[in-house]
Amino acid sequence: MVSSEHTVPNASALTGWYKSSYSGGDQGECLEIARGHAVVPVRDSKAGSTGPALLFSSDGWAAFVGAVRDGRISS
Repeated sequence: MVSSEHTVPNASALTGWYKSSYSGGDQGECLEIARGHAVVPVRDSKAGSTGPALLFSSDGWAAFVGAVRDGRISS
């Protein structure tokens, strides 16, 4: 179970959301990231602004993105 300190139940409390330039099409697999916070908030674009967000440390998010880019994590 994820600790509540690593989630925000309503992402509308955060600002600065943007969708990755790698997201596109109608496949519904888009994440949005919010800039300007001490942590890296990430939400599912399908959940809308009132859905939950996960909070990652900067190092944790960089490790995740690197693993995806390097093919160590795939869909």
